[in-house]
Amino acid sequence: MIAITGATGQLGRLVIDALLARNTPAKNVIALVRDPQKAQDLTAKGVTVRQADYSKPETLLPALTGVDKLLLISSNELGQRTIQHRAVINAAKAAGVQLLAYTSVLHADKSVLGLAAEHRETEHVLRDSGVPFTLLRNGWYTENYAASIPAALQHGAILGSAQDGKISSAARADYALAAAIVLSSEDSKDHAGRTYELAGDQAYTLTEFAQAVGTQANKTVVYKDLPQADYKAALMGFGLPEALADLLANSDAGAAQGALFDGSGVLRQLIGRATTSFAETIRTAVTGATVA
Repeated sequence: MIAITGATGQLGRLVIDALLARNTPAKNVIALVRDPQKAQDLTAKGVTVRQADYSKPETLLPALTGVDKLLLISSNELGQRTIQHRAVINAAKAAGVQLLAYTSVLHADKSVLGLAAEHRETEHVLRDSGVPFTLLRNGWYTENYAASIPAALQHGAILGSAQDGKISSAARADYALAAAIVLSSEDSKDHAGRTYELAGDQAYTLTEFAQAVGTQANKTVVYKDLPQADYKAALMGFGLPEALADLLANSDAGAAQGALFDGSGVLRQLIGRATTSFAETIRTAVTGATVA
């Protein structure tokens, strides 16, 4: 039995799709969700849906009963993640989970990204727990930048604070496939104790990203680099909550220091194919923005 936390989220749904595509029986997949009403499409696929709320520890042990392998997708509640993850890990230990895969962040042990702190703390909790685990240190999702494409097409510019930092992003589906491969391996020992630094094959600057957007849309799109504080203010001006704006601005500043770069090719090796090019993700986003 394979369980996925946050199963109605963007990554969680893709992991389930990847598991099913790899011929994992739907009856062996458990979607752990905060609100089962939002998972009716998963039920329709034959997937078992169980309520599991990071903030309600009493829901976790019942949800993990009978689970052999667990994917702990990191919470999106900044400042609460270590506490929430610890609750899941404790429940996994009590339930006898044989392998826990955790979605950490690229080079978490030495990353300058502000968001890396809670990932490092979670990794320490895992090491102390005694639960066999695999660290999936995910790099940046290309979709994180592609989300700004509609505004970029409207204003002719992409904003950021990454300077000329190289970004080795991959599509969210690439990371989902990597997780599915780890989870569906016949022998948990194949991946237990391993740390995977996962990133895209290509590395680009935001200047190159903006140029690619312009090429796909057949219009001029430039990259405007801003001081971190100014970029945060701009994001808040677009309606983002301050915590999220701060995270994105901090991450861009980290990219300027190389925090989003990795050239090891581990993700490509794990999924057995090239990672999705940033141009392909841009093409999809531009097409969607044009249709809209």
